Amino acid sequence: MSGLIELGPLQLAIATLLIVAAGVVSIALRLGIERRLAIAALRTTIQLGLLGLILERVFALDNPWLVIGLLLLMTIFAAREAVSRATRRYRGILADAWLTMAASCFLVGGIVTQVVIGVNPWYDPQYVIPILGMILGNSLTGISLCLDRFMDYLETRSAEVELRIAFGATRREALAAPLRDGVRTGMIPIINSMAAAGIVSLPGMMTGQILAGSPPMQAVAYQIVVMFMIAAAVALGAMLVVILAGRRFMGPDATLRLDRMTSRSDHYH
Repeated sequence: MSGLIELGPLQLAIATLLIVAAGVVSIALRLGIERRLAIAALRTTIQLGLLGLILERVFALDNPWLVIGLLLLMTIFAAREAVSRATRRYRGILADAWLTMAASCFLVGGIVTQVVIGVNPWYDPQYVIPILGMILGNSLTGISLCLDRFMDYLETRSAEVELRIAFGATRREALAAPLRDGVRTGMIPIINSMAAAGIVSLPGMMTGQILAGSPPMQAVAYQIVVMFMIAAAVALGAMLVVILAGRRFMGPDATLRLDRMTSRSDHYH
């Protein structure tokens, strides 16, 4: 079986033409997304390039504190990205998102790296950083969708929530329906990915390992672990973030406080 085929500047330049082609289609059809596409492509190149340089340094030094520091930094940026995607906000949303990211990342990631895979040493950056990075990347999407749906439910169906409170429902009972709705929405992307894996698409981890020369069945085993860990992390993160958000909008006395909710447009005024 052949090894990894290395890519150089020429190959990357040719790949860039694919983005240029997509931009040309946008201009021809007047879609208006060519500027956003160009910015996204530039951000991707810069961010991944910087990450590659950082990881080379982290791998070379093999220091557990550097690995932990990088993971904490990744959780901060993931939380910030999740909040930036939400159409509604509230005071403390960034702290809730970060706590959720950290909990799901280190709990699920720790189980996978230390129990399932058995990484040795425990901080081995070759395994720990990519695995926890995949958890964060997928969790931020699920948490963002979950928060949006949860707050949308509270705002558009506040009468139902207040009716439950009027009939003596506790905070937990009053928020049960929006919590379920939020978590269900947050889980949709990973459930769809799991349903399509192997039939419609080859997932990223499996594709990367096959391209690197790993046996297909070994790549499949890793991909199954990855899909299951992402599903668990998203479920845990979505549930935790709506519980934290629910406490912001409803105190122990079960009084709904929608005045604490703001739309994203309010932050630009």
